[in-house]
Amino acid sequence: MDAAESGQRIIVGVDGSESSVDALRHAARLASALAVPLEAVVVWSYPPLPTTGAMQTWSPEQEAHTTLDAAITSAFGDDPPPLGRRVIAGPTAPTLIRESSGAGMLVLGSRGHGGFVGLLLGSVSTACAQYAACPVLIVHSPRQAA
Repeated sequence: MDAAESGQRIIVGVDGSESSVDALRHAARLASALAVPLEAVVVWSYPPLPTTGAMQTWSPEQEAHTTLDAAITSAFGDDPPPLGRRVIAGPTAPTLIRESSGAGMLVLGSRGHGGFVGLLLGSVSTACAQYAACPVLIVHSPRQAA
């Protein structure tokens, strides 16, 4: 049984925010130090809006793939470490909590896109910290720590 099968992989939730890119960098350092697999995950869902002409050509799943690729490039440039990439449909916090059951650690940024400026933790990181099936590391960006 390899590290991924034994639940020792590190999953990092990515949404393209600066905080999630910092979390990705931190998770990569941990995965390297612990010699375990790293998996970057973006969760997406359809917005609760009626389909309009512009919406018919927009794909939230494709945007999620683009967000993941851009975050990895932002974190590591053209030389990313070995890592898995997954784009999963579903509500963000419950999906990450479900994914945590097969992980050794879940790593998240403290603030993603949306929410209220000034909160120390976002709703996703708070829910995951409370309900994940593995340890959760919430990375505060240096710019947020003040």
